[in-house]
Amino acid sequence: MDALESPAALDLANTPFGLHSVCRTLSAANATLERFTWLGDQLAAAVWTRETREAETVYEQPGHHTLSCYLDGGYRTERQKLPGIYGAPSRLCALPGDHESRWWVRGHMHFMHLYFLPEHFTQRAVRELDQEPRGLTLADRTYFEDEHIAALCQSLANEDWTHPEGLLRSNETAHEVMSLLLRSQGVRRPGAALKGGLSVATRRRLRDYIDAHLGEPLTLGALAEVACLSEYHLARMFRTSFGMPPHAWIAAQRLERARMLLRTSDLPLAHIAAACGYANASHFSHRFRDAFGAAPNTYRQALQNRGMAIQA
Repeated sequence: MDALESPAALDLANTPFGLHSVCRTLSAANATLERFTWLGDQLAAAVWTRETREAETVYEQPGHHTLSCYLDGGYRTERQKLPGIYGAPSRLCALPGDHESRWWVRGHMHFMHLYFLPEHFTQRAVRELDQEPRGLTLADRTYFEDEHIAALCQSLANEDWTHPEGLLRSNETAHEVMSLLLRSQGVRRPGAALKGGLSVATRRRLRDYIDAHLGEPLTLGALAEVACLSEYHLARMFRTSFGMPPHAWIAAQRLERARMLLRTSDLPLAHIAAACGYANASHFSHRFRDAFGAAPNTYRQALQNRGMAIQA
């Protein structure tokens, strides 16, 4: 996990995701960045405050997706193409990376943002929706309401990002938010023509084969046999339909299964390592630490603490 960055350290040259990012736009609009952190997996979160009599803010194709959740205020802020519809605490906005929007900002606003890349949003579509990533995007939605997502955003904003356990819990919360967004705010990309790639039946066959054999060594040759393709053509078409090459997809599925088992079971690390295809517990711990910046037991403890906090 990356360390917390103070607002002073996060200058305009280092705001996340590039020249037209939402962070840059807000910084230039004299919004106050209270907190910012990288959550791992190229996810970022920020808490902002604005106080203004009236100001226009324009977002122009930031290149990354943004989920905004109002924590307080926003009662007189509106999007120009939707006059008369105002913000309020717990109201949400989904801003796709390729969107453009103009806003009239008035009065007090306290809000949090979750920033994520389009590919991080859509690659989970294969596993969670049985759809290809390239056909989906985040809907452009202004001031919609979702009690579950708003509660998760509030918990994310309240988390202690200076503590390693807090970052681990925040990472888990961010992934949960993206899964909920995918189901409720994922839409077909306008004009998406799914040329090339694997057939739906072949993609499903490969996905199911990988899931069933995740605890075993998996080779490109074995996957090519399942798909009835040459290794060369499978590698090229797999990347088109899954959003990443076979080895990267398999590695991601192993980590995802490990996270699920750490979250939902008391299995020893050696058993989890075997179930996820790692050579031994040491190999598993090394890979997991590389991915999440913490040992598996530390991750498990952080999530157990998160669960107890939610129940309380």
